[in-house]
Amino acid sequence: MAGSEDSRLAGRVAFTHPNFVLFQLARFTSVIATEMQSVAVGWQVYEITKRPLDLGLIGLAQFFPAILLFLVSGHAADRFDRRKLLIACHCGFASCFGLLLWQAIRGVHSVYPIYVVMVLVGVVRSFTGPVTRAILPQLVPDEHFPNAVAWAATVFQSATILGPALGGVVYAAFRGPVAVYAGAMASAAAAAVFTLRIHLRAKPRPREEMNLNTVLAGLRYIWRQKLVLGSISLDLFAVLLGGAVALLPVYAREILKTGPWGLGLLRCAPGVGAAAMAILLAHRPLRRKMGSTLLWCVGVYGVFTILFGISRSLLLSMIALALVGASDMVSVIIRATFLQLGTPDEMRGRVNAVDMIFIGASNQVGQFESGVTAQWFGTVPAVLLGGVGAILVTVLWAWLFPELRKAEDLGSLQNLS
Repeated sequence: MAGSEDSRLAGRVAFTHPNFVLFQLARFTSVIATEMQSVAVGWQVYEITKRPLDLGLIGLAQFFPAILLFLVSGHAADRFDRRKLLIACHCGFASCFGLLLWQAIRGVHSVYPIYVVMVLVGVVRSFTGPVTRAILPQLVPDEHFPNAVAWAATVFQSATILGPALGGVVYAAFRGPVAVYAGAMASAAAAAVFTLRIHLRAKPRPREEMNLNTVLAGLRYIWRQKLVLGSISLDLFAVLLGGAVALLPVYAREILKTGPWGLGLLRCAPGVGAAAMAILLAHRPLRRKMGSTLLWCVGVYGVFTILFGISRSLLLSMIALALVGASDMVSVIIRATFLQLGTPDEMRGRVNAVDMIFIGASNQVGQFESGVTAQWFGTVPAVLLGGVGAILVTVLWAWLFPELRKAEDLGSLQNLS
């Protein structure tokens, strides 16, 4: 009995650190805010234009600032106080959602002011990603970090479950986006308050001058580590091609014949699967055949994307999306653990900024790609082509990166640095 209790406690060891708990509360409320806003913006834009391409432009508007600023944001996360920088980011999100609220109250019926705010959201995101990921190793000891990564992913996915569902229900209940944006603004402000109470296990960092050599250090590091390059680029191209999230408003309205509540359920389904997988990995961490498991899971991601594409049932669509989220979570856990523990603290911001570009490209540019292909070929063919593309990318990467295919355990990943 004592051994069983010790095992359960080991599965939740990250939560014995109060600063980790505060950080996750802040992250949960921040993600709730951004997910609520995302549902409202998607439905609002599609109601105005009725064009899938305009849904893709939402993602593109958020990605361009990340491309322009990722070198600066990564260096900022390594040079300045990370806690204060994160507080500023939460306040920035609250301000952006306040602008959307102001536009909704004024009854703006053009998508262009919305795109302007989405660009500002992209600016805040470009700083939030690197600093959020660079802070995490300062909250728990190294030996507890893999457990912290799994639970951090669980908290994130839980927020991606609740946020879209809440946004969709509130949008439908109040017959418009005003209440959604107000709730998102309040939630982002709460994240700033939680972050104020965090005390980091700060280690002294050398204060490097800002020049081309130091700014590009993250790019050089990832290029040298072919196993890391293979894993993050696999995720980039698989999600870039296979992402169907941008087209969910079209599926909800035109194919599955539901309202905003149905869109909210579809948006939260990948989070349900991802959260379940993250909890499983917290209690049963991956130990062997890491690379081949990663490749198989990305291939499965493509298969379930195809299943979602051909579904005409809301329940089956939600199940397919949940399995998409579960398979994607495996690569998230592997990449995050390696990048944080295998990277020196003084350059974590820059390395994570590069990784965030890969993630942003797969998500935001993937939304644009989905919108364009849907405009050209139709919504269902666009999703099916994306699923097939994700499978083909998996096969190609298994050949291009033999290091990825042969990787056995997390120890081999961490020893690369």
